[in-house]
Amino acid sequence: MSEIQNHWADIYADKIIREKGDKEIYTCASGITPSGTVHIGNFREIISVELVVRALRAKGKNVRFIYSWDDYDVFRKVPKNMPQPELLETYLRKPITLVPDTTGRADNYARGNELDVEKILPYVGVEPEYLYQAERYRSSMYAEGMRQALEHRAEIKDILDEFRTEPLPDTWWPISVFSSFTDKDTTTILGWDGEWGITYRDDSTGQEETIDLRTTPYAKLPWRIDWPMRWAREGVDFEPAGKDHHSEGGSFDTSKKIVQLFGGTAPVSFQYDFISIKGRGGKISSSSGEVISLYDVLEVYTPEICRYLFVSTRPNTEFAISFDLDVLKIYEDYDTCERIYFGLMDVNEKRKAKEKRIYELSQVKDIPTEPSYQIPFRHLCNLLQIHGGNKEAVLVSLKDIKPSQVDRLNKRMECAWAWITTFAPEEFRWSLSSETTPLVEVSDNERAALKALKGFVEEKLDELSEKEFSNYLYEAASAGNLESGAFFSLVYRVLISKERGPKLAGFIKICGKDKILPILSRY
Repeated sequence: MSEIQNHWADIYADKIIREKGDKEIYTCASGITPSGTVHIGNFREIISVELVVRALRAKGKNVRFIYSWDDYDVFRKVPKNMPQPELLETYLRKPITLVPDTTGRADNYARGNELDVEKILPYVGVEPEYLYQAERYRSSMYAEGMRQALEHRAEIKDILDEFRTEPLPDTWWPISVFSSFTDKDTTTILGWDGEWGITYRDDSTGQEETIDLRTTPYAKLPWRIDWPMRWAREGVDFEPAGKDHHSEGGSFDTSKKIVQLFGGTAPVSFQYDFISIKGRGGKISSSSGEVISLYDVLEVYTPEICRYLFVSTRPNTEFAISFDLDVLKIYEDYDTCERIYFGLMDVNEKRKAKEKRIYELSQVKDIPTEPSYQIPFRHLCNLLQIHGGNKEAVLVSLKDIKPSQVDRLNKRMECAWAWITTFAPEEFRWSLSSETTPLVEVSDNERAALKALKGFVEEKLDELSEKEFSNYLYEAASAGNLESGAFFSLVYRVLISKERGPKLAGFIKICGKDKILPILSRY
């Protein structure tokens, strides 16, 4: 581990220890409502907590990392990407844990969204302890917490009113009830007996009922009271939140006061910023279904580079996850970071310490004992296109790969091929001509130039460097009396059916005689 630890995760770990004192175990928390596909913006919170957990553990501390699924929240809107929307409409206002999963992948709608996340998180090194709030509420685990909220009704109301333009009505209660008659939250609380009994009315049917908090599966706390109750119950020491919760008068402001009524204190926290997406359309929104998930990001970025995106950016900084040409730079930046870590690149001590810590935190599990096979992402993309996406052929074409580097290189090739075929700009994509590719119409001069090029490839390509061979490209152009620009354009059209492409001399060298000569022999 690097000696100088000035990464933001280490700074927050120190702050937690300083503010919470020396403890036997520190509790770090995160959570979300599984109301739709959990998107990459939500993942920013999960990974931010995980990084602080790692930093605390690196300091020799025991840490409990909990992740709450708020699956007893109300189903408010049918996302666009769900099958059988008409059926789902009938479940609006019910708890999302009671909504069927119309995709057929789980027992209920909430569980389907939870499973998607729980399956993928280990791939990026995130393995929390999951708490399922519907299960906890429905088993009356929080009966005592709900009674405490009722006992402090007036104080809670005063705290909430501090941040409201209009005070809550006198009929307000710090608890909500799902109807046992319809399962919906369209109810009005009529009274509390001072102990465990709550009387409510179902507003849609007019029926009334008294329930016992110790045995009912129907009562819960609203978010602004539920959050601080759980902080106190679980002894949460650290939990970040987004802009909406951290805004002035937001749920963090009210919760840090309400938590004291439950005998607890607010956790250390920070506000994380939003993430935007570059290079593919769609606004990030769980409820609309127009989302970019962690699965989508891992199509293009290896797990380490996915982590690197978040590790190398302060949480309060907005940044974009790119699917456009910026992908090339992000891979390049990660490779630079790795070279610095392994001492393959000289930098000053301050930068070395910074990059080494970023590299450590970017790894999924153990830190590698050697660098990965250092191949620029752009070059790898070209090799894959030369070989039509055949990873084995690319491996054979490369030299000096250690067996221990093959797995990481294979993963990088999968991501590179996914990016080329799905997201790369059109001008970046190409495939080598084959016997079935229509011939390019050429003049006598052009044919003469191509013939000269064929001869140079046959005689000179293997024995010359890229720079040396490039001189023969100009000779071939002269043989046909062509301007060099026109000749280069002609060769690209013949080889890849495009007006331009990768740097020509290097490209022909990489492709090699076996691939270039059959194409040129057609002319």
